[in-house]
Amino acid sequence: MKKWNHVLLVLSFTGACGVAAEKPNIIVFLTDDQGYNDVGCYGSPDIRTPNFDRMAAEGMRFTSAYVGSPVCGPSRSALMTGSYPIRIAEPGNRKALHTIPHTRELMIPEVLKQAGYTSAILGKWHAGDAKTKGYPLDQGFDYFFGTPKYNGVTKLIGQSKVRAPLMRNREVVVEAIEQKEMDQLTTWYTGEAVKFITENKDRPFFLYLAHNMPHVPLGVSDKFRGKSKGGFFGDVIEELDWSMGEILKTLKQLKLDENTLVVFVSDNGPWIEEEIGDHAGHADPLRGAKMKSWEGGPRVPFIVRWPGTVPAGVTTDAIATTMDLLPTFAGLAGSALPEDLEIDGRDLMPLLSGKTDKSPHAYYHYYCYTDLEAVRDARWKLVLPRTAKPKWMGWWGRMIDEVKSPELYDLDSDIGETVNVAAQHPEVVERLMKEVGRASAELGDAGTIGSGARFFDKGKKRPGIAKYKQWKAKQGK
Repeated sequence: MKKWNHVLLVLSFTGACGVAAEKPNIIVFLTDDQGYNDVGCYGSPDIRTPNFDRMAAEGMRFTSAYVGSPVCGPSRSALMTGSYPIRIAEPGNRKALHTIPHTRELMIPEVLKQAGYTSAILGKWHAGDAKTKGYPLDQGFDYFFGTPKYNGVTKLIGQSKVRAPLMRNREVVVEAIEQKEMDQLTTWYTGEAVKFITENKDRPFFLYLAHNMPHVPLGVSDKFRGKSKGGFFGDVIEELDWSMGEILKTLKQLKLDENTLVVFVSDNGPWIEEEIGDHAGHADPLRGAKMKSWEGGPRVPFIVRWPGTVPAGVTTDAIATTMDLLPTFAGLAGSALPEDLEIDGRDLMPLLSGKTDKSPHAYYHYYCYTDLEAVRDARWKLVLPRTAKPKWMGWWGRMIDEVKSPELYDLDSDIGETVNVAAQHPEVVERLMKEVGRASAELGDAGTIGSGARFFDKGKKRPGIAKYKQWKAKQGK
């Protein structure tokens, strides 16, 4: 069997937390490298986002929402599987720094397909690998239009050797995206989204609109170029906001508004490096950025709108994660997950429906690639010691800074992580250190194979872990 030993059980849907019995449509609007401060309702001083702001006014805005990892591929893999990347199985039992999910991993569209949903991904996939047949149509999606991976890693496309293809299902439409195509991606994806919603208005659908923007190199259409007070980056964000507006307008016109759950979220914080310059976003007032476990890396803008079900105008500081989407959607669709599938996400509907104001999470764990670097509860964040630019991470470790001893931050009063209060609260440090030990043992860590990590192939588990242990041993000398 391709997936789990226990087949998904589709239940008769009698309502979750009092919501309507009709299966809702589900839209996840994901942006790439959009920072916590790159949205009007999250404090942006110069980028106009009336449609994202409208979502917040008509729904629930989260101020302590996190992704599974502060970098693109692992973050997307966590969203699709409901699991921290350290738990996810990979081909050959490897544990790559940039997660490549095993095709036996159960993903959102596969869960929803069991309940009669049709699913489409428009935009960037980056949660699988062509060599392992881990593309969207192999993981339950019925339609794919977008790029398998990222645009590139440079400020301007001319500086990069990387050229992503543009694909429709399994066919390559554009061999290598150049600037002229990059400028049209947001427009093209939006048009495809409106078409998909319209064509599937009479049956439950899941739309994963995973925009390539604002990951560098940036692109924006002429109708938005030079229009934002936030510069070129602001132009790109304002076009994304327009895209959301087109989605909301279409739902209203087709009378799908009250039967559609819409999630807006970024895949991680902004990519802030000197060579990126003004093409990067903003994480203010958070510390850090993409590829870092300071708050600016994994804490992201996250808004949920569902008129008549999610109360309007609510802001919550309860911890939520993109890993919660899979179990939440499964519950709404009436799909029971396999009994032997251990995931890290939790059903958010009690919180989203207003039945409770409490998070389903006692802790959030800050993994940077495979390294467990911090843990938080509702109030406190404990940051663990680490080496700057660790060589075992290679290119990926260049943004890791040194932490010499455990640091403790009171996130209620110090969201910017500016004052280390570990000395004043040793009992909190001790308690959170126990949770670090538990998580490391169960999920795993850079040098630890977790008891709850998944391995589907025959052979040795994490064959590359010995290299890390050798590096660690040298550090101790």
